[in-house]
Amino acid sequence: MIKVLICDDQEIVCEGLQRILESDSDISVVGTAHNGAEALEQIEKVKPDLVLMDLKMPVMNGIVATRKIRETTPDVCVLILTTFDDDEWLFDAIRSGASGYLLKDRPRAELIKAIKGTVRGESYVDPAVAGKLLNNVAQNIPQQPQNMEISLSDREIEVLRLLAMGLSNADIAKRLFLSEGTVRNYTSAVFSKLNVSDRTQAVVVALKMGLVDLNG
Repeated sequence: MIKVLICDDQEIVCEGLQRILESDSDISVVGTAHNGAEALEQIEKVKPDLVLMDLKMPVMNGIVATRKIRETTPDVCVLILTTFDDDEWLFDAIRSGASGYLLKDRPRAELIKAIKGTVRGESYVDPAVAGKLLNNVAQNIPQQPQNMEISLSDREIEVLRLLAMGLSNADIAKRLFLSEGTVRNYTSAVFSKLNVSDRTQAVVVALKMGLVDLNG
């Protein structure tokens, strides 16, 4: 059972989200908060697996709250759920340690999928803002030497291409008829060969080096 704490300054939003989430048998809403300070207090009491965090709130906004949560309870995931898709909020949220960034107009099924994936250790970024984040990361990754040789197997390139499409490890495993453990091994090998630490950086480096063509 995934324990979720909802943090949003609008009570009607909290109530609606609670109904949506508890329609899934794997999710339990263990509390609600209306600002970041309340969320920090609630975490100590209800010990959630994940905080579904709004951004613009009184007393303490979601950016500050996310940073404090990551500092004090790093085992608790934070998934941003907001109406804001501008660069400043997005980049600040990710830099503060949010595990994902989701816009409020996404379908119920996608919200639930994002929550479950985040708790499994995956990072979810709304497709509507993923391009902005990818470009920002690309600007901050040193350019790989053009003559640098990176040897990826056909299977590793296939896994990398599916990572670039935004598929989770579970989805990749189904697509390639592999176990999730095998996919994790391939992913780790790709990260090591590209000298990166996460899937976003891996995709950016692969795009820069022409290893993956997202339009192909």
